[in-house]
Amino acid sequence: MLLGALLLPLGSTHAQEQKIKCPGETTVEMQDCAAQSERQSTNQLKQKMPKQMLQQWQNATRSVCAHANAPYKDGSIYSQLVVGCYDNLNRALLKEFRKMGN
Repeated sequence: MLLGALLLPLGSTHAQEQKIKCPGETTVEMQDCAAQSERQSTNQLKQKMPKQMLQQWQNATRSVCAHANAPYKDGSIYSQLVVGCYDNLNRALLKEFRKMGN
């Protein structure tokens, strides 16, 4: 009986099916939306760049975004700002690839 209870998903199925409408209304929703957008831009870059080059790009953007948002490091918005920065830089690079017909 205990094993059966452990195998049940946490929360109701209905709650898991609810989709967040971006940009979101709460901090958690806004953070989720920013993360979704960043994952999408990263996946697009994976199609255009060799793995090693993408890793170098990600290392550089992480450093730049951490530095640019350092004044907010102790705030609750910091993670959202940093993820948004990653996404903005990814999308700027994707725009450059489009200019080159790529």
